Amino acid sequence: MFRLRPGIKSDPVKRWNLPERVFFACGACHILAYAFLETYPDSDFHAVWIRPEAGFTGNHVFVTNGELAFDFHGYRCEEALVVHHFAKGRLWWPGWDGTLVPLPQDVLVSEAKSKTYDGLWLREPGQFLHDAMPRAQRFLARFGPPPEKARLRWRER
Repeated sequence: MFRLRPGIKSDPVKRWNLPERVFFACGACHILAYAFLETYPDSDFHAVWIRPEAGFTGNHVFVTNGELAFDFHGYRCEEALVVHHFAKGRLWWPGWDGTLVPLPQDVLVSEAKSKTYDGLWLREPGQFLHDAMPRAQRFLARFGPPPEKARLRWRER
C-alpha cells in the first residue's frame, strides 16, 4: 500500500508517470489482476477486493488461488498480503478495517459493473491517459506464470 501526494490521482499525466509498482498499487491494481486472469486462465486464481469499511480509503484488488496471491509485489502468500495491507491501513488510519470480497473477472474492466458493488468504482483500461492493459501485461511478464507447485497444491484440495 502506498499513499500518494494530493492531486496525483486526479492528474492523468502524473498518474501515468508513476513508477510501475506504484501505478499498480494506487488505482490500477484491478487492471493488473485482470491481465493476470486473462494470461493464466487455467491457474485457478480469482480476483479479491479488499473493501475498506465505510469512511475509509485503501481499496485493493489482487488475485489468489486461496494460498498464493499476486499483486504489484509479485507472488506471495495470500495471508501475508492481507495482513500487510490491513497493518498499513491501521498504521495510517486508526480504526481502519476491511473485508475480502470476491469479484467476477468482468467487473475488473467495467466501470458500470464495478459500480454495482457498494463502495467500488473502477476505471476501465482506456480511462487512463493511455490504455493501461498493455502496461499491465508488460509488468506481469516480469514475474512469469504462477509456480506449478502452487497450482497442484490448490487442485489437490
